[in-house]
Amino acid sequence: MWREARLALTDSLAALNCSIVPAHPWVYGLGQQTSNGAYLSPVNAVSYLAQKLAGTGGHADVVIMMVTGQTQESFMKSLGGLVDVFPAPAMTQVKRLAQSAAALAVEKMQIPAKAGAALPASMPLSVPTSRAALTAAAISKAQAAAGEGFSIGGLKQQISSFNSLRDGLISRAASELKTLQGKSARAWVFTSRGDIPTTLIELVKNIPDPSAVYSAAVMLAGENLDGIKDMIHEFDPHTGA
Repeated sequence: MWREARLALTDSLAALNCSIVPAHPWVYGLGQQTSNGAYLSPVNAVSYLAQKLAGTGGHADVVIMMVTGQTQESFMKSLGGLVDVFPAPAMTQVKRLAQSAAALAVEKMQIPAKAGAALPASMPLSVPTSRAALTAAAISKAQAAAGEGFSIGGLKQQISSFNSLRDGLISRAASELKTLQGKSARAWVFTSRGDIPTTLIELVKNIPDPSAVYSAAVMLAGENLDGIKDMIHEFDPHTGA
């Protein structure tokens, strides 16, 4: 069933295989594209996901995360929070598209600069001759390093540098994990496990925030999504959360 929940990473999250289906205003043929932006209602987003799910049949474990908004600002804020907690490629792409759309809307209100007034943006130079020269230089450098000989002192220094690098990477990974686990986001979630027809019936019931004009969702479907479900923390109605 649909409900609003808090999403946060836990230690139980493990690698899993599942199908991922995004629904957002920039999916071809789904969102409404206008001169003022791209729009998608939660009802249309859920209907799209339901059609995708209906084509599979059988049984599945299903999790859907969705953010909505009445304004672009509120939608971007909710979308950013979801991506911080669950940076799936499908959702990070939606965030980039939404940011680009917002930037384009701002640019339309500004006086455009003359096209020939500035240099084009910098980009890597890569042509066959330069690539061949760079490769030859790298090989020459490697050969020179290999011919410098061997020394116990140099080996000890390399081992010490390696140990320092390893300790730094371990410390950084632990710090990043702690930071990720400290993040949370509010989102609409739907979870179901069982036969697809029953899931579809529940999916289209009580679709949240039906009057919203912005929405983005991602559907995960697989054999077992318990690790993802552990990210979902139900609000306690007695705490006022």
